Amino acid sequence: MLDLRKHTNEIFKHVLSTLDSESLVKNKVSINDSTLLVDQREYNLKDYEHIYVIGGGKACAPMAKTIEEILGDRLEDGIVVVKYGHSLPLKKIKIIEASHPIPDTNGLEGASEILRLLSRTGEKDLVICLISGGGSALLVQPHKEVTLQDIQTTSNELLACGATIDEINAVRKHLSIIKGGHLAHASYPSTLITLILSDVIGDPLDIIASGPTVPDESTFDDACKVIGKYSLEDRIPDSVCKLLKMGQSGETRENPKKGDRVFTNTQNVIIGSNKIALEAAREKATDLGYNSLILSSMIQGESKEAAIFFAAIAKEVYRTGIPVSKPACIIAGGETTVTIKGNGKGGRNQEFALSAAMEIEGYDGIVILSAGTDGTDGPTDATGAIVDSNTCTVAREKFCLKPEDFLTKNDSYNFFNKTGEHIITGPTLTNVMDIMISLINKKDI
Repeated sequence: MLDLRKHTNEIFKHVLSTLDSESLVKNKVSINDSTLLVDQREYNLKDYEHIYVIGGGKACAPMAKTIEEILGDRLEDGIVVVKYGHSLPLKKIKIIEASHPIPDTNGLEGASEILRLLSRTGEKDLVICLISGGGSALLVQPHKEVTLQDIQTTSNELLACGATIDEINAVRKHLSIIKGGHLAHASYPSTLITLILSDVIGDPLDIIASGPTVPDESTFDDACKVIGKYSLEDRIPDSVCKLLKMGQSGETRENPKKGDRVFTNTQNVIIGSNKIALEAAREKATDLGYNSLILSSMIQGESKEAAIFFAAIAKEVYRTGIPVSKPACIIAGGETTVTIKGNGKGGRNQEFALSAAMEIEGYDGIVILSAGTDGTDGPTDATGAIVDSNTCTVAREKFCLKPEDFLTKNDSYNFFNKTGEHIITGPTLTNVMDIMISLINKKDI
């Protein structure tokens, strides 16, 4: 008989092993004598006087380690900024740990060091930039009109109101002199190669880590609309509102756009994305004997509502075998949001799992997992949770918990802390958004 919980965990572990950042870099970057090959584009290293590495994101340490191994003594220097606890020992590239998702002074200093390094580069230099999820918070360099504290306050409000990552980054990009193409501006006229591990739905280059090396497709007007949409005018600093309005009126220059000369010698390469995670999950589930179906890599919206939809599909499969026959594996990916109304503790994956658990109560034969591929869900040590038909029943009868109360308070972490259904991996050193997995059979053994 199929052990649904065990198999769900095995599928998730296989996904993480497939997303190994070092392997993803090597799939796109290699060297042959003096020729560097990056996604089929050739660079003659004899044409460059110096090679530097810069970047920011949760997965940048293993990416940087791999680039060091590939380039060897050809590498001159480098600086990357990672989340606290996500470092690795490197030889030439300096690692600075900083805060995520709310930026701090370490992130500010890391970005400043990167800009100082780039200030001494020229057209005979090659700059390799490493970007992964979290880069937007980790690479922080405020516009002269605002402070780090202004950005911290604004980031907090944007994260709490339920804004999408596209909306959050539209604002972030216009408060910064490193995001929204400005890092490419600082690198110019050097040759710039950017390796990107995508954590954004659809892999839009200008949204991932706020697009520091690509043309910015958003505008000050877009940023102002986000502030208005979520009624944040009275909740963010006056200096932020003033800067955005100055940009909207043309008093402050827009971020670099398509056609700007700073992008002349640039190459941006996606080395990994959520689609890779979903394909890996399908591959493992099929090996374990499940009829597997990938729904979408673009799941978004309010987490608890997305979970209701996902659970509904699992229940349909359980009852009718539609759209895939049992034993079945339903797979989805993306990044949901949580509009915080309570004072609890949790993250979007834990909230997804709790909402799903309430929906599948009594369906003996459905297991649902929701987890972040980066190893962290919200401000917690968990990356998600795994639930089944008995999760809520046991919570009520054994622990005297009311699941609906915990969902209302956005307190999913403390709920699963009691039931023991957290998924805790520690930092995975990769990041391609979230994955949702449901295994369905007649009975969970």
